[in-house]
Amino acid sequence: MFYWDHAASTPPYEDVIRTIAEVMEQHYGNPSSMHQWGEDSSRLIKHAREVCSRALDVKPSEIIFTSGATEGNNLAIKGATLQYMNRGKHLITTQIEHASVYESFQQLQQWGFEVTFLPVDSQGCVDPASIREAIRKDTVLVSIMHVNNEIGAIQPIEAIGDMIKRCNPRTIFHVDGVQGFGKLPVDLTKWQVDLYTLSAHKFRGPKGIGLLYVREGLKLTPILTGGAQESGLRAGTENVPLIVALAKAMRKASEQQESFNSNVSTMRDQIHTTIQEIKGLKLHSHDGSAPHIVHFSYPGMKSEVLLHTLEEQGILVSTRSACSSKQSEPSRVLLSMGLSIEEASSGIRISMGDMHTEDELRLLQQALRISVEQLEPLQRGRMGK
Repeated sequence: MFYWDHAASTPPYEDVIRTIAEVMEQHYGNPSSMHQWGEDSSRLIKHAREVCSRALDVKPSEIIFTSGATEGNNLAIKGATLQYMNRGKHLITTQIEHASVYESFQQLQQWGFEVTFLPVDSQGCVDPASIREAIRKDTVLVSIMHVNNEIGAIQPIEAIGDMIKRCNPRTIFHVDGVQGFGKLPVDLTKWQVDLYTLSAHKFRGPKGIGLLYVREGLKLTPILTGGAQESGLRAGTENVPLIVALAKAMRKASEQQESFNSNVSTMRDQIHTTIQEIKGLKLHSHDGSAPHIVHFSYPGMKSEVLLHTLEEQGILVSTRSACSSKQSEPSRVLLSMGLSIEEASSGIRISMGDMHTEDELRLLQQALRISVEQLEPLQRGRMGK
């Protein structure tokens, strides 16, 4: 089997796996304990926080460790909204956010907040001018992802941040950076970002650990209450092995970002060419999309049919975001881009890392051609041709 689903999860670095085992075996003291072993664990967390802060060029005190992006996004969005609800009850996001963001805003609507869901264009991008039209004096928070996890659309985060702060300097700006970190340059200060979410398993770290950047001076209402861990924002005993592993993976991803981008961009362009050559396929990602994500649809054919046909040839891809892949309805992201129900029901995502070989790429291209050829009679029948 050949794994082309890196946007869902990545294979951990070998030294990251070893680090988890070593820390778990040798440093199991509770970081909150006052004895030597507790202090040893606490020092490991402190060092990991420093490593993570350097990768983002922020202060260590601005790093909050979480269990991953879902928790981080919930804490950022709900924590900021509840903390600053005295400023107003208006919020802004987009129609194509990850489920952990989108559903958080749906819940806030149920709690009495007003949410503006910004539209996107045919390439899945937000027009910064729409921020100017939507933002108000009572807008507490704007949340927009850096890179869309389904189609790879890159949002103009710097321009959006500038527009937010010019229109209402008190409005908080949250960015879901899960699919961008390690693939594209990140500059939180330049972008004027207040809250930024990451998840380790998207850049070859372990599952179950992530972080939330919280700009100095910004307060959040905790979602998890209990102990005073993580500056009182995230109660619960810290997972020392995973925190240390996160820091190691984050450092490596940051250092290798330029080479990663170069390597996978070349593969993406070759896959784009192949898809454009195959009759019946419709490409949705493009040369300006994220380097590691290719997205296309096969109108008239349910996405899971093509997915399993590719799997029979040893190629593992996905239909959409892993968190939504088992839902049967058309993709919310693709519908928001103006695609038809047929197109939005037949999407396939290919996502890659920088360890794929030329032989693996050729096998993928061959499998795409063979799979469509096998399914063409069925597809023609469904399209009424």
